[in-house]
Amino acid sequence: MTGSPTNQDILDLRKIRRLVELMNEHELLELDLQQGQTRIRIRRGGESAAAGGGRPVVAAVPVAPSEPAPAERSLPTPPEAPPKEDYIVLIKSPMVGTFYAASDPDSPPYAKVGDPVGPESVVCIVEAMKVFNQIPAEVSGKIAGVLVENGEPVEYGQPLFKVDTRK
Repeated sequence: MTGSPTNQDILDLRKIRRLVELMNEHELLELDLQQGQTRIRIRRGGESAAAGGGRPVVAAVPVAPSEPAPAERSLPTPPEAPPKEDYIVLIKSPMVGTFYAASDPDSPPYAKVGDPVGPESVVCIVEAMKVFNQIPAEVSGKIAGVLVENGEPVEYGQPLFKVDTRK
């Protein structure tokens, strides 16, 4: 056996099939996982989607630790142009899922325009496959804009908030 157990775990055919089933169940368009030096991306669409198939396509990609993830470079630009101001930082979604501004419908939003945030401040929740993931700001500043609506589906890398980092 030449591969390490870590690489074998992520490329196990049964696990890939289960991931595809979960994608279909939850109507996810893309799933991107990394384990050690192995990365796997499962994406619905591509050429088969144009023909009406829409079947998931699986690709295992070796990861170079010094390069940013190719998914970040291949995403279409959002309709809104990125801000020109150097002091504006975008908080982006780290995963595909559903955006929630608060922990439940009766609670106030984690962050709204004008609120101060720090690196550890939770600004929202993104639900992916029935798991509610708290998203930290990872930057200090003041919320300058909320770019998505509560309950809206979000893509990996999609901007969620604008943060003004001026002191």
